[in-house]
Amino acid sequence: MKEQQHAQVSVEEMAHAFEEDTGPADLSAYAVEDWVNMAVFWLMAACVFLPFFTRYALNNSLAWTEEIAANCLVVIVFLGSVMCVRMARHIQVDLLYRFLPPKIGRLLQLLVDFIVIGFFAYTTWLMWRYIAIVGNERMVTVNLPRGYVFYTVFAAFALMLARAVQNFVRDMINEKTVREQANESGIQGV
Repeated sequence: MKEQQHAQVSVEEMAHAFEEDTGPADLSAYAVEDWVNMAVFWLMAACVFLPFFTRYALNNSLAWTEEIAANCLVVIVFLGSVMCVRMARHIQVDLLYRFLPPKIGRLLQLLVDFIVIGFFAYTTWLMWRYIAIVGNERMVTVNLPRGYVFYTVFAAFALMLARAVQNFVRDMINEKTVREQANESGIQGV
């Protein structure tokens, strides 16, 4: 096995590396749903930390935080899926595309886009029907309707549908598909 050789760096050079001006952060890759997801994540983190603090520092545990944290996790998963649809990061098999001619691969990708749109349309409709059946149920430890969580999941499915349609339009217009662009940008497993 070949050993990697690293250039020796002095402590001063290392310290000055943190002072280099890298310019402003580029936040253009993030959409509204990403920022909402981050806020829900920090709410969940607070709900996970709060019972430890109240139990060990105040000797009085809060029971409701576990249910709120679990519901926050549900919201995070589905809103995170919207980001995955937008950026073509969901798991899919690329092996077939590598062996097909480019034109047939593109047609196959458009067919897959159409199937994905149908799937998200159907799951959005199913979620709407599910909310109609159980949307008024109450949470166990907090007297709030579970519909809040269900409507958020419904909104996430509707956003996934919208992002899938957006990807389909991009695939129709652009020379390269969204999947190909994601592969070129270094995203593995797309």
